[in-house]
Amino acid sequence: MTRTPASGLPFMKMHGLGNDFVVLDGRTDPVRPDEALVAAMADRHRGVGFDQLAVIGPAEGADIALAFWNADGSPSAACGNATRCIADRVMAETGAEALRIETGRGVLHALRTETGLVSVNMGQPQTEWSAVPLAEAMDTLELPIDGRPTATGMGNPHCTFFVDDPEAVDLASFGPVHEHHPLFPERTNVQVARVTGPDRIRMRVWERGTGITLASGSSSCATAVAAVRRGLVSREVTMVLDGGELAIRWADDGVWMAGPTAHVFDGVWHG
Repeated sequence: MTRTPASGLPFMKMHGLGNDFVVLDGRTDPVRPDEALVAAMADRHRGVGFDQLAVIGPAEGADIALAFWNADGSPSAACGNATRCIADRVMAETGAEALRIETGRGVLHALRTETGLVSVNMGQPQTEWSAVPLAEAMDTLELPIDGRPTATGMGNPHCTFFVDDPEAVDLASFGPVHEHHPLFPERTNVQVARVTGPDRIRMRVWERGTGITLASGSSSCATAVAAVRRGLVSREVTMVLDGGELAIRWADDGVWMAGPTAHVFDGVWHG
């Protein structure tokens, strides 16, 4: 069960390009939400509403630790936009210009850029079938699925389709069919994307355990990596999502992501 003080459970509501989160701070008083609490808070009609929930905790060998859950209560090792939002908040609180963040993906590095945005290194992409993971050995560049999508692991699995017109795809039906495809034993995030220039990609996303979202940081990283591997773009690209734009750079030390963040409000959960 989760710690829920008699006075309620304090939380922050944040978003990156409309990809929204509830954030619980467990640095001084540990909290670990169970599936029922996550699902109740995620309900946009009876709860707070969010795409993912994140918990900040103490860390050994890093400045903070982060843990993530999808809206259906399932855990996730990575959530790029939430990581950026929380890093921005912690940097503002502490005056730090850089953070080391412990996650299920490993220790991630966040930096304050010259423009004031926060850039997070989401780590090296996973392109081997067993690391994504897939159900059986195969080339991840073009999967044996209609549309020949590319599979990429960014701490969570991704399946990227390059299409003529992302707007024409009925993502509400296309997304769940491929989220639950038998090639993905842990389910998968699904992207439909179109390269619109040597350094620009239009992308829409279906997130596993959540559904259609306005943006996704890890999906943006995975799609950029897939496009580079296919020889379609340079290693620095702008991802154009329903909620806005993210800058992605696949460097020697990992995939860096930068973009705007927003702290919407603070609240107390009494559910």
